[in-house]
Parts: sequence; C-alpha cells; structure tokens
Amino acid sequence: MSVLEVRNVEAFYGAIMALRGVTLDVEEGEIVTILGANGAGKTTLMKTVSGLMDPEKGQITFDGKRIDHTDPDRIVRMGLAHVPEGREVFPYLTVEENLRMGAYARKGRDFSDDIELCYGYFPILKERRNQPAGTLSGGQQQMLAIGRGLMARPRLMLLDEPSLGLSPLLTQEIFGIIKRLNAEQGVTMLLVEQNAHVALATAHKGFVLEMGRIVMAGSSEMLRNSPDIQEFYLGRKEESQRGQKRWKRRKTWR
Repeated sequence: MSVLEVRNVEAFYGAIMALRGVTLDVEEGEIVTILGANGAGKTTLMKTVSGLMDPEKGQITFDGKRIDHTDPDRIVRMGLAHVPEGREVFPYLTVEENLRMGAYARKGRDFSDDIELCYGYFPILKERRNQPAGTLSGGQQQMLAIGRGLMARPRLMLLDEPSLGLSPLLTQEIFGIIKRLNAEQGVTMLLVEQNAHVALATAHKGFVLEMGRIVMAGSSEMLRNSPDIQEFYLGRKEESQRGQKRWKRRKTWR
C-alpha cells in the first residue's frame, strides 16, 4: 500500500523551475532514499511534500488524501513529520522541551512514554535533558531533531540530509538508529541524502534526482550495481585493461 504518492509535480522558485514532473511512490514500511547532487531539487521536493511549498502542477497524496496546497500544520496532524536540513532545533529550549514541541499537534498532555521511547533510542539526550538544545553538538542536535519528529507518532517521516556536517562515525550511528526506528516502530521514511553509500545501505529503494527530474529508480541493490551510480555517486572509476582510468563517460540517462 502506498503511503505517499507524488504525481507529475512541478515547483518553482520565482521563474526557476526546481521540480520537473516528479513522480514517485513510498510504500508502507519502506525506507526510500532520494539521491542527487546539490541543487538537484531534493530539499524542494521535501518542502513540497510537507506543505512548506505549493506545487505549480501535479498532485501529492498521503494516506489516500490529497495534501498539495494544504497547510503544513494540518499535514503534521495527518501523520507526516518533516526533519529539516540543518536540524533547526529550538536553541534556547531544553532538550526535553524540544521533544515536547514535537507533540504539539497531538491531543492530551502526558507524553512521558513517548519521551522515554526517544531516550531509549538516544541515551545521550536523556543525560542532557535539561540542557539548552543550542549547546549540543551537531550529532546530538541531529538526534534531537529526529526524536522531535518521532514525538508526533508519524506514519511517514521525511529526513533531509541527516548526515550533514557529521563525522563518518556519527553518520553510521544516526543511520543505524534510522534502520531501528523503521524495523522496530514501523515508521515509513523518505530520506534525502548526499552520502550515497550509507543511503543505499539503509534504504529499500531509491530515486535519483537531477535538475529537478527523476532520472533513475529501483531497489537499493539495483542502484548499487548500476555503473552510472557507481561512477557518479559512489566514486568508483572504471579502468582499462592496462589499469588506467578511462575518460569520464556520459551518464546513460542524459
């Protein structure tokens, strides 16, 4: 069953076309990754899905209901949480206050079980629960941003560049937790990530976005085995019979 359906979506920044007829599906229980270079339109796609931008054309369906041209707060209440690029925690609020902000759209006031769940996945946050979020390290702020999204009890979580600015060790830790949340809590995820190695090791399937359009799609295994993905996203170069690197070839989707 598709939790998210994006159909022929076009989006603009002024006169600049950022998304060019993007179509994709996210099935329930999947981790889906969007690969692409800077400026490919990845963050624009995430903002358009979560309601921060309105598409010029096309439609977006979440859980069977149209959500394009819908206010972001209503989309959150429907069960879609967006963890933005750059974390964007509330720096002067404590760790626990930030987590509680993630549940603002939910009914009731007792979220202690959900907070303890977040602390179970991110023990360092429990140690720093009374510390202002702005004093946390980059990795800890990323954990807090994911935990805050989890507090909304989402059916679908959008994660925009969770490894941005993190060390390789922290990146592996964050993505390990992402896989656990998917497997143990059943959270469906749409993941934008420039680190193609870790993204394809985590996701079930992926889409490649270039210049605002989808140019390749398939299972993570299929993408990992694609010569184009290996050369242009995984950094593997073909070699000639004499062991010398060949001239960089054109992508087959050009």
